[in-house]
Amino acid sequence: MADQNHLYLVDGSSYIFRAYHRLPPLTDPEGTPVGAVYGYTTMLWKLADDLDKAEGPTHLAVILDKDSKSFRNDIYPEYKANRPPPPEDLVPQFPLIRDATRAFSLPCIEEQGLEADDLIASYARAAQREGWDVTIVSSDKDLMQLVGEEDGGNGKGRIDMLDTMKSQRIYREEVEEKFGVPPELVGDVLALMGDSVDNIPGIYGIGPKTASKLIVEHGSLTGALDAAPEMKKSKLKERLLEGREEAELSRVLVTLKEDCDLPQPLDEFKLDGVPPQPLAAFLEKHGFSSLLRRLDAGSGSPERANNLNPAKQDTESAPASAEGNRQPPPEMPDVDRAAYECVQSLERLEHWITRAIAARRVAVDTETSSLDSMQADLVGVSLALGPNDACYIPLAHLNEEGGGSDMFAVPPEQVPFDDAIVALKPLLEDDAVLKVGQNIKYDLNVLARHGIDVAPVDDTMVISFALDAGRGSDGIGGGHGMDELAERHLGHSCLAFKDVCGTGKKQISFGEVPLDKATEYAAEDADVTWRLHTLLKPRLAIEGGTQVYERVDRPTIPVIARMERAGIKVDRAGLARLSEKFAEQTAALESEIHEIAGTEFTIGSPKQLGEVLFDTLGYKGGRKGKSGQYSTDQAVLERLAGEGAPIANKVLEWRQLTKLKSTYTDALQAAINPNTGRVHTSYSLVGAQTGRLSSTDPNLQNIPIRTEIGRQIREAFVAEPGNVLLAADYSQIELRLAAHMADVPDLKEAFANGEDIHSRTATEMFGQVDRDTRAQAKTINFAILYGISRWGLAGRLGIEPDEAQNLIDTYFQRFPGIQRYIHDTLERVRERGYSETLFGRKTWFPRIGSKNQAERQGSERAAINAPIQGTSADIIKRAMARMVPALRSAGLGEVRMLLQVHDELVFELPREQVDEASAIISKVMAQAAEPAVKLDVPLVVEIGAADTWGAAH
Repeated sequence: MADQNHLYLVDGSSYIFRAYHRLPPLTDPEGTPVGAVYGYTTMLWKLADDLDKAEGPTHLAVILDKDSKSFRNDIYPEYKANRPPPPEDLVPQFPLIRDATRAFSLPCIEEQGLEADDLIASYARAAQREGWDVTIVSSDKDLMQLVGEEDGGNGKGRIDMLDTMKSQRIYREEVEEKFGVPPELVGDVLALMGDSVDNIPGIYGIGPKTASKLIVEHGSLTGALDAAPEMKKSKLKERLLEGREEAELSRVLVTLKEDCDLPQPLDEFKLDGVPPQPLAAFLEKHGFSSLLRRLDAGSGSPERANNLNPAKQDTESAPASAEGNRQPPPEMPDVDRAAYECVQSLERLEHWITRAIAARRVAVDTETSSLDSMQADLVGVSLALGPNDACYIPLAHLNEEGGGSDMFAVPPEQVPFDDAIVALKPLLEDDAVLKVGQNIKYDLNVLARHGIDVAPVDDTMVISFALDAGRGSDGIGGGHGMDELAERHLGHSCLAFKDVCGTGKKQISFGEVPLDKATEYAAEDADVTWRLHTLLKPRLAIEGGTQVYERVDRPTIPVIARMERAGIKVDRAGLARLSEKFAEQTAALESEIHEIAGTEFTIGSPKQLGEVLFDTLGYKGGRKGKSGQYSTDQAVLERLAGEGAPIANKVLEWRQLTKLKSTYTDALQAAINPNTGRVHTSYSLVGAQTGRLSSTDPNLQNIPIRTEIGRQIREAFVAEPGNVLLAADYSQIELRLAAHMADVPDLKEAFANGEDIHSRTATEMFGQVDRDTRAQAKTINFAILYGISRWGLAGRLGIEPDEAQNLIDTYFQRFPGIQRYIHDTLERVRERGYSETLFGRKTWFPRIGSKNQAERQGSERAAINAPIQGTSADIIKRAMARMVPALRSAGLGEVRMLLQVHDELVFELPREQVDEASAIISKVMAQAAEPAVKLDVPLVVEIGAADTWGAAH
């Protein structure tokens, strides 16, 4: 032991909620929820391990909240009124978490009427007075008031903090960096800015920067409030004068009680080691087998361990997150491909259909000749009714032995195609049988082309996204494919397509695969889908994902499938003319660029372009990467253009034209379906982290909106003779949602009155409205919502970073609710690990605490915008799901929804129905949030109709 006593006080309450939100739900052998208990146990174990390896504590205790009420509620009944009750499945875990603490033979301290923060403060000060060092294991900003040194009875006692999420120590310097004031004045800053999470009022309109500035200038909260009458007339002066009572109340609420009676004396926190037996009994009781194995590997003896870490050894167990994500359902055997049946007769098919109808749930998958659902041939269908209870129904295999498709090949025995379709149709359309698929939208489109309207459906890919968006392998919303889900949740590796079809020149179509291999591959897909559904679907209710899945995502699946089948007509001749025009323009630009450069070179080669820019022409600021080449990305070219380099503008224009030509005017001609004469894009419900739809093959969502070139491309999208295209676009929906979610009265008032929001912002920011100030205000309005930095805004506006920072500061002064929204959003994401939309869509940000600055700041920017952009995406999806029933009930069944492009829906309809349809479409979109969410601002829909998409805007 060290000579100096060192007390560690663990904020157990913060551990509990971090553990709960970190892991999927788990149950112990008795069926009791234990996900948070498991996470808490592993976190406490990791802390023990880390402290044992470092300069360990001499004394340690875990401090918990006794209940949700404290003496502060007597002072201010609305204190913490905004906090929702704990999730139902977390409540029974609270006593088990106390058991887990005691299983480590650690003191577990809680007291009626006091918050954990008050007990921590009292113990910390008591130890400090004794000359002990104290470390508070927490990241709670309220506890930062305690940080610092103080002369105690036995010398100086230091209080610091340990943020285990970031593996960061917090000393006075870190507190001052965060708040701009020393720890003893943190309470004054908190009193001014308030806290929406704890419902501490503060003074409305004062954010963290303004609060810090006031305390620094005036020395204290009282000093700032006393100085208000002498300040020059301003909004800030009014708010300080009007809000004095709230600020003084808030100061009382944020003040930690440092003189509580101590439930146990400090000496009882002394660490003498951890007896393994109580811990082993606890782990065994709750089924924490991997931790039990780790304990056995470390000590394996009932004798008392001689250090805090109960299992100090080199053997590492699986990370908690991996264990949590891989909990298999009970009684689910390993995948056995030999158990699958190949259905080759109508009699056996009818047997499976009868069983599926009785089961009321069946996993379905199709095997086809290609990935294009609008042109692929249906080769076979697989069904699953339980683990290893799956079959494959071959319908169009070519060769009994496989591996060939010549005219002399003997097809295998299989159910006649038409007979199988007739037999499967009643099952797949039965309202009483749930059809489960992995990316089932693809199967809906394939089967719809054979006259089968599959319903009702569940989609394991979309359920996974509703639960774990952002948790995938790429960290940006991926990781929801079957193979990855099977690995993560089932610990199973699926057969790969290349394993049965080969690769390269030797690759065969699925219809050429021998039936035994085809059965293993296809039936496994259905089997795994059934298992994933069994595991993932219950998590929706437990983790709060039911609302967004059932009210937003699931109803959208068949709607999007219909849109994909509808497609949109394009003018092939017009596209060809546009391609030719772009080719002429790019050729002209190439000549101009070569003339400026004084030499011919390949403009599309970054290496050659970099050498021309920085070696031949001698422009400054060229930077070479690891490859030894100069960077010539867009930011570099835009910088050079801003510095007056004519070649940079020409190259940017050349790049845009060549990209649009290859991506759209050429690609769209190749994408025309020969059977329908239309272009059919594919939408993904899981392609964007915020929940926005993404479009591929071809991508119709990235056509430039504001440019003349973009308009020309949209002109090539046309209606059939007698019809028109109607474009319905939400007007400034993200700014409207920001006004509501950040509670900004000025912006809400402007939207309610139908004002031009950018002009209103220009007036607030610059005191006048003209073309330039409105354009700047528009840029600022949108940039702020994306958490833009001073350098990012400077680049967009073409100004110096200091000037940009002044604009940001001014914006926050005029609209303090936006600053508070940003601050509170980031605080919640750092605490919980995810953001939420108004409809409960969670987006996870595992890199929000990254030590890598670029990763961390990128996550912060995304976290600020995700609730707003995600809510916008949720709203338009709700509109899409309601649109078809609304149009049909109005007798407008001929109106077809074709495209969704961010905030816009595109329809095709008879010309004479435009007025009637416009009214229905506008009403559905404007009311799409209701009744689930009632917005404080109106949603406005702008509608245009014309023969082409371009003219409809």
